Amino acid sequence: MAELGPFRVNPDGKTLSRNRHAWNNLANVIFLESPAGVGFSYSNASIPSGDTRTAVDAYMFLLHWLERFPEYKGRDFYISGESYAGHYVPQLAAVILALRELGATNMNLKGIFVGNPLLDKSNNSYGSLEFLWSHGVISDEVWANVNGPCNSGQSSGCDDSFDEGDIDTYNIYAPVCIQSPDGSIHPSSYLPGYDPCIDAYIDAYLNNPEVQKAMHARTNTDWSECSVIERLDRFPSFHDANHRSAC
Repeated sequence: MAELGPFRVNPDGKTLSRNRHAWNNLANVIFLESPAGVGFSYSNASIPSGDTRTAVDAYMFLLHWLERFPEYKGRDFYISGESYAGHYVPQLAAVILALRELGATNMNLKGIFVGNPLLDKSNNSYGSLEFLWSHGVISDEVWANVNGPCNSGQSSGCDDSFDEGDIDTYNIYAPVCIQSPDGSIHPSSYLPGYDPCIDAYIDAYLNNPEVQKAMHARTNTDWSECSVIERLDRFPSFHDANHRSAC
């Protein structure tokens, strides 16, 4: 709802508008909440964890989905994702390719692509800091301090040595969402087609009981873009400032 889906949530948090840049203008797109327990998904049994189980569960979903909609069997398809899907996507592809080698599946996987993948904590963190330094967001002195403990293998403190301020570290030239003293929110500046406050609109929309009922989700679900508790359990070494990168 914030990027490539067919709809965007309007600032009122109640209505939708078409996304003219949606991927489904060119292809059929399935959005899979993964692993079980993410978003509105749930399990009646204890929710398993681990990347291997996630890959197998995703494969089983595809298998059953294609049985339910056989007209899509044999069509070219691609697997995509962002952030921690840098692990989920290739591991699901590996399951499909291994089964295809054994003749156990004929899924016509053509390729994979990942955006901003979270692959390795040290390299991801260091690369982000180097980008901020090379673009003048942090000083030479701070960069020197970062390089000391990082290069010696003592990664603790590398991410805590500065405050990047009110910028979007994913796009340092983009406007950010600002909250006024009265609680209202607004973009710091205008950029056509981009609203940095859209996360708040989505949060309001998906926590609307009428929306949850219409989506056949379990009602009274406390939906959030990211679960800090879940993610800290998975990435215990990540600093709070990096939470969003693992969403």
